[in-house]
Parts: sequence; C-alpha cells; structure tokens
Amino acid sequence: MGSTPNSAAETSAIAGWRWAPAWVLAYVALWPAPGYAEGVLVLGALVAIAKLLLQRFRGGTRLLSHQAWALTGVLFAAYWLPELFSTFDAANRAHSLAQTVSDLRYLPFLWLAASAVASDAGRRTTFTGLAAIMGVWTLDALLQEAFGASPLFSLIDMAKHAISDHGMCTAEEVQRLDRLSGILGPCNLKLGLVLASLSPFVLDVANRRWGIAGWLVSAFAVGLVILLAGARASWITYALVLALSGWRALGLRKLAVVFALGAVFAVGLFAFSPQVRERFERTSAALTADRNGVDVALSGRTRIWGAALCMIREHPVNGVGARDFRDVFPACDPEPGQVAAWGDGPAFHAHQWVLEVLSETGVLGLLLWIAGIAMAWRAWRYAPPAARDRARPPMIALVATLFPFNTHLAFYSTFWGGLTLLLAALYAGSLLANEPREPHPA
Repeated sequence: MGSTPNSAAETSAIAGWRWAPAWVLAYVALWPAPGYAEGVLVLGALVAIAKLLLQRFRGGTRLLSHQAWALTGVLFAAYWLPELFSTFDAANRAHSLAQTVSDLRYLPFLWLAASAVASDAGRRTTFTGLAAIMGVWTLDALLQEAFGASPLFSLIDMAKHAISDHGMCTAEEVQRLDRLSGILGPCNLKLGLVLASLSPFVLDVANRRWGIAGWLVSAFAVGLVILLAGARASWITYALVLALSGWRALGLRKLAVVFALGAVFAVGLFAFSPQVRERFERTSAALTADRNGVDVALSGRTRIWGAALCMIREHPVNGVGARDFRDVFPACDPEPGQVAAWGDGPAFHAHQWVLEVLSETGVLGLLLWIAGIAMAWRAWRYAPPAARDRARPPMIALVATLFPFNTHLAFYSTFWGGLTLLLAALYAGSLLANEPREPHPA
C-alpha cells in the first residue's frame, strides 16, 4: 500500500544512502583528473548496485519515488538502447560492443545521483556543492587571466610530476595555449563548456542566498570566464542559461538590460582580448556567403557534417556504431586528401548531437532520444509548481546543453556522456522527489 518503512532495518538502509551527495560531488570535483573521476563513477555504481542487492531493494520507494525510478530508467534507456542496436552491424563491432557494455555502469550511478537529490537536505547539499565547485573553478580561471597560470591546475600538475615524473600536458600543448583553460589545463580545453552547462546551479544558489545582486555578480564572473575560454558553443549555451534563469530572477525588462550591457562588455573584450577578437573574426567569416568562409567560421565542421550526412544515407536504420564515426570518416570525407581545419587525422564525432545520434545510431537511435526527451518534458508538464521549482537548475542545464542549434562535444564519449547523464539523473531525482506533493491544477 504505502511507502512507509516497515522496519528499523529498512529505515537504516535508506539512511545509508546519505553519502550519495558526497559521491556525486567527488565525481564532479575530479573532472580535471579524468581517470580518477571515472574511477569514482565506476566505484559509485558498484557500491550502489551492491547496496541495493544486499538490501533486496528494501526501502526503494522511500529512496526514490516510483516515478523517479521510472524516469531515471527511461532516460538511461533512451541513451543506451541506441548504442545496443547500433552494434549489430557497426563499422567496428568489437569497439562498439565494448562501449555499449561498459556504459551499463551509468544506470546504477544514475540511481545514486537521483537519490542524492531526492530529499531536501540532499538536494541542498548537492546543488550548493556543485555551485561551490563551479565558483572555485571560476575564481581560479580569473586568477589565471590575471597572473598567467591557474593555481589549481599548477597544484595538480605538480602532483602529477611527483607521482609519474611528467605533467598533465605535454610542452607542445602548453605552448600552443591560446585561450583560458583554468583547472582543466591546456590539454583539456573544455572549461567554458563545463561552466556554461553547470552555471544554472551557480546562478540559482547565488539568487536564493543574495537575491538579484548575487545573481548579477555570479552571472558576470562566470560569463567573463566563458568568454575568455573561447569556445563559441559555450557562449550560446550560456546565453540560453542566462535567458532561462534571468527571466525568473530579474524579469524581462531587467534581463534585456543585462543582455545589452553584456553585449557592450563583449565589444570591449573584442578590443582588448586577442583570444576573443580571434573568435569574433572567425565567426564573422560566415557572413562572406562563401562556403569556405562558412567552413572557416565553423572550424571545419561543414566538412564533418557532410561526412555525417553520408553516414546517415549509407546506414539510416541503426547507424555506423556508437563512437565509430572516426572509423567511417575517411570513406565519407567530402574533401579527401585535403588538409582539414582541425589538422591531421579523421574527425572523431559529428560535433552536433542530432547528427551524432543519426550517424552513429541511425533513425532508430534518434527516435529513442526523442522519446526520452518527450518523457522528461511530460514529467515536467504534469509536475506541481513546487516540484518544478526544485528541479529548475538541472532542467535549465539539460535544455541548454542539448540545445540542437549549436555545436556539441560527443555525447557518447565518457566525459560529456557522463556529464549529460548526471544532469538527467539530478533532474529526475529532484523533479520527482519522494516528498509531499500538492495536487496539480486541472
């Protein structure tokens, strides 16, 4: 009948999951060291499934609501089943199958992440912790801009030298650094993208604690780092975050003023920052109405998208296989033999999530992704206002990260796939938290 624990053992089992927020935060904090972050994810998944098996899933509906269990499973299936179906005739079947099997680790980790935000205390700890991590990374990046080096990355690099007699990055990667890299370092230029996707947590915590002033200060600091980090995709992502978050925090008129002031500030950076100026100049090349100009503006992505369309035509049902884009690229390269804008070697992925899903997992994969998105939207549509309010930061993060009219990192890669699935779990767990719910108005 009800979901009330019927024994002290069940209550103890539920209490044993109070470590979940710390595990999620450790995973995010270790992103600058990808190997350790992946180790935390795998270990967290193993611990989660072991605890559930040992407890025989007792207290499951107290840990997560029925709806949260269901939505978490649906979102995982929408991501994982396309991989599975793509293995049947993948270009590199062994690699695709290994990728698919290894990605099963995400399901118990999603349960863990969803359970971390299923209570008010856990949600407060997790969201505040994510905001704090991004805030520290933002401050570190500003110090890098001021003094020429990231203090946090320098500490990590020194530790790496002490352990293995070499640093996190090669000398060549350090020398060619042309944008702000922060704690992730010059060999992992994803700082702007990560900050943009997780900025809703920073803005939400700042607004709740310090009101409009807190939102404005945090929006400026994070936005400055994202601009200087130089990834134009992150600029679009962050603009969406500001629009969706600022609409509620400031209202439409004040938000319009913020965007106007931001545009003026960006023009100022254009004058004083070579990195920002180079990005703007490259973007303006698209206005030449020349195919080569557009390709320069998009850093060679029109060539990559041409190859993706070729793969879609050749393998429309289930694609060429998850993460097998690089294997098929030479056969579909629309400009074979010519030096690519990104340098030597094939393109690794489609750089746009719809084309990535279509080329690697086919129409079947895209339909499953759309079904997952539709279920997530349906859950939001029928959730009461209080539930929407507590799930707003991960919802905004997901919408901005998956915005289709942008370029993207590979969603079937370990790093970006893990980040996106984490956001999905935080969304499901917070929206459908097992708390008293007010009736939805008819």
